[in-house]
Amino acid sequence: MTLDELCSRVGLTVRNVRFYTSRGLVPPPIRHGRSGYYSGEHVARIELVLELQAHGFTLSAIERYVSALPADAEPEDIALARTMLAPWQSDLPVDMERSELEQRAGRDLSEEDVATLVALGIVRVRADRFLVARTQLGIGVQLLELGFPRAVAEAARDVYQSHGRQMAEELHQVITEQLAPLYGADESERFQEVMESLKPLSVGGLVTAYETAVARAARTATTK
Repeated sequence: MTLDELCSRVGLTVRNVRFYTSRGLVPPPIRHGRSGYYSGEHVARIELVLELQAHGFTLSAIERYVSALPADAEPEDIALARTMLAPWQSDLPVDMERSELEQRAGRDLSEEDVATLVALGIVRVRADRFLVARTQLGIGVQLLELGFPRAVAEAARDVYQSHGRQMAEELHQVITEQLAPLYGADESERFQEVMESLKPLSVGGLVTAYETAVARAARTATTK
C-alpha cells in the first residue's frame, strides 16, 4: 500500500508515520524504484505503538519495547504482542548495564545465568546492554538459586513460540473472517470498542486454558 493508504488504514497523518519511522518504531518503506510501499508489518507495528501509547507509556519506553521485537517478526507475531498487553500491565523492559542487572539481581551472574534469564524471557541482550523485565527478575533469580536448568528454559521457550504463533494465526483468522464482517466501514469505532473489551477476556482465557491443560497433563502423568 502507498503512504496515503497506510495513513488511512491506521488513522494517522503522513507526519506521524514519518516521525515514527525516524525514531525506528516503524521500518522504512519497501522501495520499488523511486516509490515506497508499506506492508502488513508496518500496519501491525504502528498499531502496537498506538496500543502502547494508549497504555500511557512514554516514547522512550515504547522504543525499548519495539527494539526488543525480532527483526523478522511477522505481522501475526506483532499482533500477538499487542494482544498480550494486558490493561493492568504497568511497566516495560528497562535498559541497563550488566553491573546494574547484577545489582538488581543481588548476585553475580555467570554467562550461563544470563542465558537462562534470556531463555525465560526476563532478559534480552542488546550488544553490551540488557533489556530487563524488572517485575519478573526476582522470579528468575529465585529459579537460578533453585538450579533451574537453562536447557529446560530454552525448551519451554520453543514451546511458547511455536504455539504462540499458531494461536496468533488462528485468532487473526477468526477475527478477520467471523467478527470483522459484522461491522461495516461506518462502524469501525464500535469494532475497536469490541476488540478492546475482548482483550482482558482473551488474556484471562489463555491463562485459564493453560492452567486446565497443565492440570490435565499432571493427572495423566500420575496415572501412568
